[in-house]
Amino acid sequence: MQQVFVKFNDADQVRNFVNAVSTVDANFELGSGRRVVDAKSILGVFALDLARPQKLVCDSDDSAMLDKIGPYLLRERVC
Repeated sequence: MQQVFVKFNDADQVRNFVNAVSTVDANFELGSGRRVVDAKSILGVFALDLARPQKLVCDSDDSAMLDKIGPYLLRERVC
């Protein structure tokens, strides 16, 4: 299981992110607090508060997955 934080700047990034995770054969959950959605669902992702960083949980340990979502990874620490 992997946990990272992602942040999106615009709708195109959300669309590209959903397309990228949809190609991976694993379950993805995205959200913060009590609101968690399937990261492969574009409508679910748009239902989140995208102005804030979101926690992405993946049930795969494949490091190649991180390469696919690299542009959306939040590099600074989230409190």
